[in-house]
Amino acid sequence: MSRIVRGISEDMHRQIIQAVFDEDTMSSTSVGMSDLSDEILLCILRHVPVCDLMKNVANVCHKLHTLCHDKTLLTNVSLSEEYQADDVLVRYILKQLANHMQSLSLNGCYWLSGSTMELLARCRGVTHLDVTGCRITSLRLSRLLSSLSLLRSLAFDVTPGFNSAQLSSEAVDSLSRLSELRQTLLTPSYGVVPCCAQLRKLMLQFDISDVTREGIGVCCQLMMGQSSVPHYQQLEEFTARLAPGEVNQTLLLLYLAVFSVHVPKRLRVFLVSIPGPNPAHWPAAPSLAQSLGQGGDLEALQLPRSWLDSFSLKRALEGNSPKHLSFSRCPALWTQVFQSLLEGGVRDAKQLTSLNLSGINKVLYSECRSVEDQLVPETMSRLAAGCSNIRQLNLMHTHYHHETSPGQGGETHLCASLAKLTHLRSLTLPACALSDSLNTHQVSINNTPSPLFLGLKKNPRVGLQNYKPDLESSLSEDSTSGLSLLLAGCPFLETLEVIGPGFVSALPRLEPCTRASVEPRGMCEWARGVGDAHLAALEALPRLRRLSLAGLPGVLKGTGLVQLTQQCRDLRVLSLANMGSLKIMNYSPALLDSLKQCTQLQELRLEQPYLNANESFFEALSCCSRLQRLCLISRSGTFDPLAVENFMERCRHVIMCHMFMGGTLVACRTLQKVLLNRFSVERSALSVVIYPLQHEDLTLVIRDIPLTLLDRITLFQSHVAQPPHLSPL
Repeated sequence: MSRIVRGISEDMHRQIIQAVFDEDTMSSTSVGMSDLSDEILLCILRHVPVCDLMKNVANVCHKLHTLCHDKTLLTNVSLSEEYQADDVLVRYILKQLANHMQSLSLNGCYWLSGSTMELLARCRGVTHLDVTGCRITSLRLSRLLSSLSLLRSLAFDVTPGFNSAQLSSEAVDSLSRLSELRQTLLTPSYGVVPCCAQLRKLMLQFDISDVTREGIGVCCQLMMGQSSVPHYQQLEEFTARLAPGEVNQTLLLLYLAVFSVHVPKRLRVFLVSIPGPNPAHWPAAPSLAQSLGQGGDLEALQLPRSWLDSFSLKRALEGNSPKHLSFSRCPALWTQVFQSLLEGGVRDAKQLTSLNLSGINKVLYSECRSVEDQLVPETMSRLAAGCSNIRQLNLMHTHYHHETSPGQGGETHLCASLAKLTHLRSLTLPACALSDSLNTHQVSINNTPSPLFLGLKKNPRVGLQNYKPDLESSLSEDSTSGLSLLLAGCPFLETLEVIGPGFVSALPRLEPCTRASVEPRGMCEWARGVGDAHLAALEALPRLRRLSLAGLPGVLKGTGLVQLTQQCRDLRVLSLANMGSLKIMNYSPALLDSLKQCTQLQELRLEQPYLNANESFFEALSCCSRLQRLCLISRSGTFDPLAVENFMERCRHVIMCHMFMGGTLVACRTLQKVLLNRFSVERSALSVVIYPLQHEDLTLVIRDIPLTLLDRITLFQSHVAQPPHLSPL
């Protein structure tokens, strides 16, 4: 098969060269699209969103009109995050492609009307349908399922008021043939799971609040009769991701009740992600682990910290070749994890592509940290050799202090060990892992005696006044030698997260869980050694698409951020939080210069206690002409309403403007109303939320944000271990 693909690729390459260098072609003033073969044009058109295909490209000429309606382009249609696709355009596309589509994704299209959803019934040939985040009621779902008799995969939201009794017999018949189901539960319910007897994949997301908007506690009692309890006879993959809350955990245990009696023989993927330090106990976890180990075909495993012991984990991994493993916040499994991966505890460790070791330290959060509690470069080198195909690695909430390592040579640095993972595409690291030594300048500031012991002498401020030019030169190439080794070995990184041990987001949705899972700010002094020189070194990652930096007090001026954005010109997602001093935002000038260079940026999340979102800030942000999503979080921050309005006028692709800052409720609501009135007509997907961060009703306001946007603004990827998409597995 690979030879055929290679042959087609080589033939296309020859055609392109022929079209460009042929004498007859070169005699004309330029090479036109019509000079390329249909095969080449189809290859190009596959990268064009379907909205542009049908609305723009198809109207250029007769040839492109014909090619745009080629069945190879219209079989799998995705309108997810196509924010320009309003009801009129989507209805047109559905009418044009109703007889061509086999797979349709409207994931996150929260702005589409219910009447548009009704038109999906025309797509009778669809086998895979994703309407997560869309307006789907019980009756509407019933009508859709009654028409889509070929459906095999379904994804939708179970919203308050959902009643499976309203499903018609034809709809139930369609559900009985489903092999894949993904439910986002916004209310306690089994959804349609009891109707799906042939499920092979079940993916659940629990996002139910413990109390209603009126302050009434949510009840999680469900009918336990045979007609209600889910049965998983054919199940191969089970995934559950939970938002914080006791109701979500209680409902999960109801879904797992059947596993206590019977574990499906073909089960090979079991991923359960529960945020917070104290997940609900599930006694059947050890027996499940034993059953997974007996099958010999385990592909993915993730369980909460209290569900597994070392012996159960050993039995689960023996004789298997997993592709995804997550042991987030499981310090008790520290020894067994490495024994299984490095000493033959799995059949083929090279099959592993995704590994989450977040918080795997023996002593997770202790003021008395010893060398044995840190990551060992030699162990990580063995891991890189044995699991050489890892593409995603999460080492958040771990520690590494290079000063305490056996030697000080470059080959002993943790980053040198990680550099051997040449296939790495996504990496999450604690800040201290990048530091070559303890930042004595920051330590001296941090350890300055309290004014209580100095009489009237003031404590020196950590900020611009204390910055010395020679300090930046001291953080030279020598201080980033370990990081340089990592970047040289992993030049194809696309996603990078560097988060300090004390960072906690100020947004309330996940704050209780994250605060219980991280260390107090300043506990790890090595993290303070990561500064501008380290950010500048990241310019060696030309393919970087997503960058998250948080809790880095060593960043003084932000000059490294400017150098980074000069070279990483294809950066799409940028998340910055609590950089430098928390009292003064010293890196503001550098941030503005950086934003002017981020011409490909689509998403910006900025969190800083004292953020001044003035005219200069939004003028620089306006250079990000492709920006779609913006989130500003600042407890004591200020904003210029007119500057925000002018920014929204310039950046016409922005559909998410969320600002949780200081200011009065009246000022925030006034600006929100102005933006919605002015721009919502031309941007049907527009979501504007401007609210005081310290207001008591903020939790209720956040609850009204579409979930597809809420996940983007409330957490970095590492704060809650998230199950991966199962398609690569």
